[in-house]
Amino acid sequence: MEAPTLESAIDVLQRNNLIITAVEPVRPVVQLFSGGKINLGFLNRVSQRDVVVLSRQLSTLFEARVPVIQALKTLVNESSSIAMKEAMVGVLDDVNGGSLLSAAMAKHPAIFSPFYINMVRSGEESGKLQEVFTYLADYLERSYALTSRAKNALIYPAFVLTSFVGVIIVMLTIVIPKLTTIFKETGQEVPFYTQIVISASDFLLAWGWLLLLLLGVGFVFLWRFAKTEEGITVLSGLQLKIPIIGGLYKKIYLARFTDNLGTLITSGIPILRALQITSDVVGNRIYQIAILNAVASVKDGNTIANALEVSPEVPQLVVQMIRIGEEAGRLDFILRSIAKFYSRDVDNLLENLVSLIEPALIIFLGVAVGGLVAAVLVPLYNLTNAF
Repeated sequence: MEAPTLESAIDVLQRNNLIITAVEPVRPVVQLFSGGKINLGFLNRVSQRDVVVLSRQLSTLFEARVPVIQALKTLVNESSSIAMKEAMVGVLDDVNGGSLLSAAMAKHPAIFSPFYINMVRSGEESGKLQEVFTYLADYLERSYALTSRAKNALIYPAFVLTSFVGVIIVMLTIVIPKLTTIFKETGQEVPFYTQIVISASDFLLAWGWLLLLLLGVGFVFLWRFAKTEEGITVLSGLQLKIPIIGGLYKKIYLARFTDNLGTLITSGIPILRALQITSDVVGNRIYQIAILNAVASVKDGNTIANALEVSPEVPQLVVQMIRIGEEAGRLDFILRSIAKFYSRDVDNLLENLVSLIEPALIIFLGVAVGGLVAAVLVPLYNLTNAF
C-alpha cells in the first residue's frame, strides 16, 4: 500500500479490520521522478512559502463552506511540492480515520510548528476554524514578508564580497607569482605596498592548504558548537550585539514576539500557553529565555508587563504598552499594534541599510581593487622606464 508515513499505513490497515504482522517501508535508493516531477529530498523540502500558500487556500475553502475532508482532497491535488503533497495525504488519511485536523497536522512537526498546531486546535475548540486559518494566513504572510526582506537585503553584499574574495585569491595565486618572477629576474626594486602583496601571495602559495584546513576545522567546530545548548545561547547573544545588524534583529524578534502573542490571544489561547508557544517560535534563545522567565513570573501572579520589565531585551516602551493593554483589557489589540510598529521600523531600516550598503561596497571595492592595481602597475611602469 502507499502511505506517506509508517503510522498512516498502520492506521489505514487497522481501519480495514486487518491484523498487522509486519510493516516494512519499501523505498528506492534514489527515486528521481514521482508523478513527472523531480523527487530529490534536498530539493523538495517544504518551504515557508508553501505553508503560507496552504494556509491561505484552507482559509478560502473554509470561508466557502467546503467540508474539511473535501478541502484537504482539493489541496492534495493542487499541491506543487512533493513533500507537501505527501504530508497532506497523511493528514487526509488521519482525518478520514477520525482524527482532528490539529492532531493530524501535529504528526508533521517539520512542516507545522507548535504555534500553527495550537492555533488550529483553538479553532476546533471554539468552532472558528475558518477565522483561525484567516489569522494564520495573515500572520504567516507578514512573517514571510519580513523574513524575506531581511534575507534579500543581505544577498547582494554577500554575493559581491564572495566574488571579490574569489578574484583576490585568483590574483594572488596566478597573476602575482608571474609578476614576482619578472621582478626577481630584473632585480627591480618594488614599493613597500607591492612587497606586501607579494608576501601575501607567497604565503598563500606556501601555506594556503593549511589555511584552508584551519578554516574547515573552524567551521566544523563552530557548526557542532552551534548545535549545543551553550552554543545556541552564545550565538543568539552575539547576534543581538552586532553593530547595526543587532538592532535590526532585535526589532525583528520583537515584531515576531508581539505578533505571535497577539494572534494566539485573539484566537482564545490562555495567556500562559500563548507565552509558552511564543517562546518556541520566537527564533532567538535569548528572547526565548526572557519569555519563559515571564511565564514563571505570571504563574506566580504577576502581570505580563511586570514579568517582562526585568528583561533587558524588552524595551520599556513595549512593557508600558503591554501594561496599558492589560489594564484596558485590549492586550491583543495593543500587541498587534506593537507588531505593526516594529514591522514598519524593520522595513525602514532595511531600506536604509540597502541604500547604504551599495555605496559602502563600491568605496571598499574601489579602494581594494585600486590598491591591488597600483601594487602591480607602479613597479611595471618603473621597470618600463628603466629599460
